[in-house]
This record gives sequence, C-alpha cells and structure tokens, in this order.
Amino acid sequence: MSARSILMRWRKHWSFGARSLLNPRYLYGLVNESGNRLVNWSAWSTPGVLGAFAVVCLILFGVLITIPFSRDEQLVFSLVIVSVALYMRRYVGTLVTLVLVSLSVLASTRYLYWRCITSLQIEQSVDLLLGLALLAAELYAWIILIVGYFQTAWPLKRKPVPMPQDLSMWPTVDVFIPTYNEPLSVVMPTVIAALAMDWPRDKIKVYLLDDGRRNEFRDFAASLEVNYLTRSNNLHAKAGNINSALPETDGELIAIFDCDHIPTRTFLQATVGLFLQDSALAMVQTPHHFLSPDPFERNLQLFRLMPNEGELFYGLVQDGNDLWNATFFCGSCAVLRRTMLMEVGGVATETVTEDAHTALKLHRLGYSTAYLGVTQAAGLATESLSAHVRQRIRWARGMAQIFRIDNPLLGKGLRWPQRLCYLNAMLHFFYGLPRIIFLTAPLSYLFFEAHIIQASADLIAVYAIPHLTHANIANSRMQGKHRHTFWAEVYETALAWYIMVPTTLAMINPKFGQFNVTGKGGRVEQEYFDWKTSMPYIVILVLNIAGLVVGIGRLFWWNSHEFGTVLFNLMWTAYNLTILAATLSVALEARQIRRHWRVQIDLPAMIRLPNGRTVACEVDDFSEGGLAVKLPTEVALEQGSMVRISLFRGEREFAIPAAIVFNQGLVMRARFENMNLDDYRSLVAATFSRADAWQDWLPERDIDRPLQGIREVLGVGIEGLTRLVKRIALSRQWRRLPVWKK
Repeated sequence: MSARSILMRWRKHWSFGARSLLNPRYLYGLVNESGNRLVNWSAWSTPGVLGAFAVVCLILFGVLITIPFSRDEQLVFSLVIVSVALYMRRYVGTLVTLVLVSLSVLASTRYLYWRCITSLQIEQSVDLLLGLALLAAELYAWIILIVGYFQTAWPLKRKPVPMPQDLSMWPTVDVFIPTYNEPLSVVMPTVIAALAMDWPRDKIKVYLLDDGRRNEFRDFAASLEVNYLTRSNNLHAKAGNINSALPETDGELIAIFDCDHIPTRTFLQATVGLFLQDSALAMVQTPHHFLSPDPFERNLQLFRLMPNEGELFYGLVQDGNDLWNATFFCGSCAVLRRTMLMEVGGVATETVTEDAHTALKLHRLGYSTAYLGVTQAAGLATESLSAHVRQRIRWARGMAQIFRIDNPLLGKGLRWPQRLCYLNAMLHFFYGLPRIIFLTAPLSYLFFEAHIIQASADLIAVYAIPHLTHANIANSRMQGKHRHTFWAEVYETALAWYIMVPTTLAMINPKFGQFNVTGKGGRVEQEYFDWKTSMPYIVILVLNIAGLVVGIGRLFWWNSHEFGTVLFNLMWTAYNLTILAATLSVALEARQIRRHWRVQIDLPAMIRLPNGRTVACEVDDFSEGGLAVKLPTEVALEQGSMVRISLFRGEREFAIPAAIVFNQGLVMRARFENMNLDDYRSLVAATFSRADAWQDWLPERDIDRPLQGIREVLGVGIEGLTRLVKRIALSRQWRRLPVWKK
C-alpha cells in the first residue's frame, strides 16, 4: 500500500484515527473502525529498517538542534512546537507522551546548544566565571531532565501474581523488623500486623531485631511468641542488624519492614507470587506509604490535598525503573530471596544508603527486581523539618558514596538502561549547588551589572521560554498525578544548602559521615519557627529582596538603556522569591500534639452500650488511641461512659473497650481504654492490617496544571510569610533574634 493511499484512508477516518493513534492499544499501527491494521508494521520491523529509521530521526533531530535561526525565525519555530505540544496534551496515550517528551528534548537541547555556542562570548573574566557556573548548573538540569524522561516515560505498572492453590508450593518467609531507639508504642502495631499476615503459620516466622537491647522489647516479643534477636554492638547500623540475623534464620524469603511500617494482612500474598513466576527474581519492592503528614504537608496544611514529596518516586519513578529491571530496594516494605541476598554478602555496608546499594549489587550479578505499586503497608513520616533534612542528608550522602565507590556507569553486570536509571537516582542528589546557583544568578547583574549570558533579553527569551515551557508540559503530563508543577523547586530549595556539602565531601572521602536513625513517633508541643534550619533560606531571601529593590532602580534610572535585560533579571528574581517564600513557610512548624494520627475510613461498626443495647454505626476515622463514629440517631450517653465497640472484617467481629469522650448529635468519639494485649491485636487486625486499609486513601484531587501550580506556590508563600510576620510581631521575637530551636 502506498504512502498516499495510507494518508488518504487515515484522513477519511480522522476522528477515529486520532483516537486510535492516541491510545496505547494502537501504538504500533494505524487501524480502521473495525480494528484492522491499515499498515502491516511487521514487514517494516526488521533490524535494518528500524536502524535506518532511527538514523534518519537522529539526523533530522540533529539538524533541528543545530540549524542557526535569526531571532524571528527562532520565535516562529518556538511558537510552532509549543502550539503542537499544547494541542497534543489534550489527548491520552503513550504515543502522545512520547511526542511531548521528544518536543521537550528538542527545545531543551536546542537551548543548551545555543547557550554553549553563542552566549559565552564574554570578555570579563569574572563574568565568564559566573557564566560558566550558570551554564554548568543548566547542563546538570538538562542531564537530569533527559535521563528522567528515559526513566519514567513508560511505567510498567506491574500487577500481583496470584499464589497457587497448593499451599505446599508456598515458600517459607522470615519477617525482619529492625529497631534501634524507637519507642515500643511505635513498634507494637508493626509486630502485631506482621503476625496477622495471611500465610501458613508453619511457613512464617517474625523476628524483632532490637539493636537497642531493651528488656521491655524482649518481654513484648515473648508475650507474642515472636523471635527476639539482638547483638553486642551496633556496627553498620540497620544493615549490620539485618546481616547479624541472617545466619540465625532460614526462611527462603525475607520480608523487611521498618519498625513503624505496618503491613496489611495481604502483603505476602500480593508480593510472593512474583518470586514463583521468576526464578531469577531477587527482590520485590512495594511503596512507602505514610499515614501521617510530612513537614511540608503539615506546616502548609496540604495533607492529602496535594501529592507529597515521596509520591513521585513511589508513584512513577519506581514503576519506570521496573520497565528496565532497575527497581531499587528501599529498605522497608520489601521481600528478598535469601540465597541471592547472601550471594552479595547480605545488605550492603559500604555506604549509608545500604538499600539502594544492595539492589545495585544484585543487578550486577544479573538478578532481576520488581516493583509492585500497590500500597501494602503504612508508616510514619518525619515529624519536623529538621528531622526531614537530616534524613535527606543521609540519603544524599549515601547516593554520593555509591557514585564514588561503585559507579553504575562503570563495572560489569549492568545493561545500559539500568546504568542510566541508577545514574539519575544518584545525580539527583547533587542538585544542591545548581539550585543555589539558580536562586542567586540574577543577582550578579542586579548587584554588579555582570552579563553572565552574552545575549539580548529577547533572544534569551525565544530560546529559554520554549525550553522551560516544554519541560513543564511534558513533566506535567507524566508526573501530574504524583507531583504538581513548581513544587519540585520548593522541595529542592528546602534541602539544597544542606545536601550540597555532604555530597561534595562524600565524593572526596566516601567514608565521611555515619548512619543516623530517623526519629518517629514524636510530637510538636507548640508552634515555633525553626530559625536554625531556615537561616540559609532567609539569607538568600533577603538578598533577592535587595536585588529586586536595586533592579527597580536600574529599570527606571541607572540602566534604562538595558530595559529588557533588567526586566528579565527582575522576573527571574521574582520567581526565586516565590519559591523561597514557600520554602520559608515550611519552617513555621505547626503544633502537633496528637500521639496517634487519625486515619479516615468507612467501616461498619457496632456500639454495645452499658445497658446491653447495641447501636449499628459507621466508623469515620480511627487511630491507635480511639475512633469517631457516625450514628444513625442520637444516643443518650454521658462523657466517660464505658462501651465496647465492635469492628468488622468480613464476618469476623473484633470487640474493643472504649470510653466516650464526645457525644453530640450524630457524632460520637471514643478513646480506647483498659485494652489488654488481645484487645490491641483485635484493633490492629480490624484497622491497620486490613487488606483494603489504604485502598481509598487519597481523595479526588485536581489534576496538575502548570499555571495552577505557580498560583499554589505563590499562595502558600504569601500565607506563610504573613503568618510568620504576625507571629514575630506578636511575640516581639525581633528583639532577640536569632532564636534557635534545638
């Protein structure tokens, strides 16, 4: 069939053809209304034809990147490709995503090519040095952008593999729960939920690995008949704790949970089937889901309203890694095959990110890993910004250590897609210095009149705006469910100053630094502003405000002859101020006195009143400490009255003693009281370890729109700064700054 006839038939059936092209089902060929292919692509899919097609595409791509355009020609070119992207983003399908990614790569690479070839003709040495620093930051961002597209453009979205009916085929499993200094109240529900997992009792053993060597933990384990293991030292922290338990256990598979990650009863049945399907599978990772807000969500009052910082990784990046057999081990909520783990010497101890390094070692031996993006456990997020920063510092230092001593680009055993996925994960944590450069670059002109980009403002705009626009369109397309536009800048700005030095030192000396445990289960007794953590942001914020003031003077008086250049730098500074204001808002720690976070859920329940009468109701939310129920009618019951509340899981009933703390209208709240160990086990079985506990966790959220994203960041920044100024004014803290919060 000729190309002309194909085109005519496709145009004839345009309405259907558009839909089919934009549907992944039809990704590999044009089809008509009956679903018959208009082109037999198999005849064209020989290696020679595909190779020739790839070469032609690369040549065309290279021409479009390097061909010189005048300002007006570049403007027309930019308008065309931006218009195409804006039109195509309305449609669904993987093909459309790949087209948007290709346009973004084209626009960004053309911008970087122009920057390298044309915009560095700078005579002043200081200007040249600053210009090279900015270009280096832009090149870093370009690499992260391109490799990130490769990593996430086509997520695998793996499904669970059902377990066989024959229980004799089910492998034995050891469940490891390592702990060091966490309180027993945090560890208890995890251990109890591990015992409640649906698995043959003779094929599962739960081990509490206590590096704190505490008698209360030993007694608790004995009361549940859980295996308790400890050691005489804390060498290699969590990795050493797990490795010391390996010779003491013998299960075919090892499930690992951080001590605050409570598994659902279906965790093993959802994950282990993959091991029976693939004999080369070494590890299955599931998401890290948090039932409590992280500092960004709590302090900005965005909990469950917007994707959190980690949702992008567990919602998209790991699924993208899975396509390339590059799923990372994340230290918890995972299952590993013992023989393969022992073959690499146990959990890696050379770096402080022992989990990712262990996965890298497994991949080097040719073993496969898998990611199952189904939430099967829930834990606690970091309680404060300072704790969050400390945790991320450890991650950044560990990734830099791996990059230094076991670089994925070097050595044997990895395929190139795996190398690129690991490379992106490690390079990501080097964003500290580039982010600081982006936040301060316009100040070089506003303060010192340094021209670090040797080009007019309008020429910069016709190259840079398409680059930024396409990057936002493509990333919004791929990441919209898991991260809203411009929030990545807020997250990175909050950490940039603190990860810059550790990553640099780790590259110089990989042995620098030590493993630090992230505290969980704490409370924030009163609202305060974390001056110590936020001081770098405050300094950069003040510098940008000063730059804005100076820039206004340059715009109207001192540099009016460079109106476009001044305006460009003022707009850049205004954007930086927006990001910095939102970042600073996170440092205003909100009061959090709840010991247990409430989880919203709809469950059938029944209240047995003191007089023996029962009332059917529905649970509105629950926690380890109590619950709230919605009543069908008002019930006359005084505060403090003791009742028994029955929760149901299928046909099973779990009755738990409680005291009424609030009863008004159709809402009743109760606090669990006088619970023995059996009651507590019933509570965990009926709530946290339910198979559907986190199924409907997220409410309906607005899809990401880039313009809406900048409005969100701006609104958060203004509100946060307003609250901060009011707090300082009311408390007169300005008279005794700095006030350090330990």
